[in-house]
Amino acid sequence: MTDFGTRDAYVAAMKGVILQAAPQANVVDVTHEIERHNILHGAFVLRHTVPWFPPGTVHVVVVDPGVGSPRRILVGRFAGQFVVAPDNGVISLLQRDVRAEEMRVVENRRLMLAQVSSTFHGRDIMAPVAAHLATGTSLHDVGPATDRAEVLQLPEAKLDAEYKLTGQLLYTDHFGNLITNIARSDLALTFKHRVDVEVRLDGTSVGPIRKAYQEVAPGEPLALIGSSDMVEIAVHGGSASERFRPAATCPIQIG
Repeated sequence: MTDFGTRDAYVAAMKGVILQAAPQANVVDVTHEIERHNILHGAFVLRHTVPWFPPGTVHVVVVDPGVGSPRRILVGRFAGQFVVAPDNGVISLLQRDVRAEEMRVVENRRLMLAQVSSTFHGRDIMAPVAAHLATGTSLHDVGPATDRAEVLQLPEAKLDAEYKLTGQLLYTDHFGNLITNIARSDLALTFKHRVDVEVRLDGTSVGPIRKAYQEVAPGEPLALIGSSDMVEIAVHGGSASERFRPAATCPIQIG
C-alpha cells in the first residue's frame, strides 16, 4: 500500500525487489492511491485491510513524507501478520484496535539493499525487509524491540449531558461517502436514552440512521453504519462529498 500512484516506476521497483528475494511471494496490491502524504488516509485503509488477510501476511505501507529524516521504520506483528511501515502514525489506528504482539525497529543492514537511497526507503529498506520476513526471517533479526510508536492525534466522539454524540469526518471513500469517527459502539448510550435520533452534518439534517441506501429515494442523503462499523453520510446513487463539500472539521451530531 502506497501513495505512489501507478504512472511511475516506484511500485514496480518495489515489487521487483520483493520478487528477487522471495520469488514465490504472492504480491497483492491493496492500493497505490492513498492521497499523497496523507498519513491518516493510509492509517484508515490499513486498519480496515489487515483483519481480512491470513496469518503470515506481510504488509508494506509506504506513506512516508518524512523519508530521509531520523524517523524510524518499524515492523509490528498484529494477529500473526507483519506490518512494515514508517514510524509516523500510519499504524496507529491498527494499533489502537488490534493488539501489537511485538514491535521492532528496522536496523539490521543485512536485510536492506546494499545501497540505500535517502528518498526511496520503500524500495531499499521496506521491500527487502518484507521479503525476508516472507521467506522465514525471524522478526527478532530485524532489530531491537520497542514499545513506542508515533500516534496520530485524532479527535474522539463526545457524548454530552443530553446523550447527544458529536464527532467529525475521518475519511472520504471512492464513492464520496463521508466516514465519521463515530463507531457503532459509541451509539449505545444515545439510543438507550433517546427515542427520536437524528443525524446532522454541520447543522443539516440527514435523518435517522438507516440500514441500507434503498431506504431513501435516489439522490437523497442518509446516514448509516457502513462496512467499517463507523457512521457514514452517503447519498443514494450519488456522492455525499460532492453534495455537501464539507470541511475536514465539519461537526457531525447524533441525537
